[in-house]
Amino acid sequence: MTTLTAGDPAPDFTLTDQDGAEVRLADLSGERVVLYFYPAALTPGCTTQACDFRDSLSSLAAAGITVIGVSRDEPAKLRAFRERDGLTFTLLSDPDHVVHEEYGAWGEKMNYGKVIEGVIRSTFVISPEGKIEHALYNVKATGHVTRLRKLLGLD
Repeated sequence: MTTLTAGDPAPDFTLTDQDGAEVRLADLSGERVVLYFYPAALTPGCTTQACDFRDSLSSLAAAGITVIGVSRDEPAKLRAFRERDGLTFTLLSDPDHVVHEEYGAWGEKMNYGKVIEGVIRSTFVISPEGKIEHALYNVKATGHVTRLRKLLGLD
């Protein structure tokens, strides 16, 4: 399994967003990006995490940070997630988990005491130069955004 660390180049990708448009990481060059991987739209933990990002979005944007969420969900489900919960940031679809794997956000994990293969809830802070600033693996949905804000010096 790939794991990224501070200083590594962020793997470039092109994925489809909730509206069917293609989004390339390279097109965000010059911006600081928080890229987070979550298991599934419209589920309780992922909703908590997404709403925490939504509620912190104005202060993150004021600090020059763009937030993007990535899951295996199809664009239509991502659109429903955005609409239901008033999410105002981009959600990307990676149904074959290729980008998940490039970032180390896919692999073996424990689920109710059983080892399974799936999404490893992870967050990456990418510098304007396209380098990994922070790679956070196995994060918890609840309280993660607060911890991330502290790590970034925003609290």
